[in-house]
Amino acid sequence: MPQITIYTDGAASGNPGNGGYGTVLVSGQYMKELSEGYRLTTNNRMELMAVIKGLEALKNPGCDVLVYSDSKYVVDAVEKHWLQDWIKKGFKGKKNSDLWMRFWRVYNLHKVRFQWVKGHNGVPLNERCDQLATTSAQTPTQIDTGYENSQTDNSLQL
Repeated sequence: MPQITIYTDGAASGNPGNGGYGTVLVSGQYMKELSEGYRLTTNNRMELMAVIKGLEALKNPGCDVLVYSDSKYVVDAVEKHWLQDWIKKGFKGKKNSDLWMRFWRVYNLHKVRFQWVKGHNGVPLNERCDQLATTSAQTPTQIDTGYENSQTDNSLQL
């Protein structure tokens, strides 16, 4: 079973506002960086997107993955089993269900563990992810349709 380490970070300039994620995957001597910017999103969505994109980049199922994240939102939702409860309740009253369902599908393909790290605390690859995320947020090229559609849907229900 391949051993993979994934470092992640998300950023948003305004919340909501332009956002981006940065992900660094490490396997032995190999390293790959991923990042994208979105025109309208939130910090939590970008934190979660960073993890999703890292897991989706794995070519084969069954990897042993350690994810480093400075997002308590993401780490606690998984490690404290909140996500399973949200799924059972159909995400009633929870935000970002589109991304959490996408995460859950790819998460279950691997053996994934999370390690929370304090942000901006000198962890080199976490700092690199922060650079990737903030740079991507400054030049967004993507549309976070899940977020933008949820805003439209909510305004129609008023």
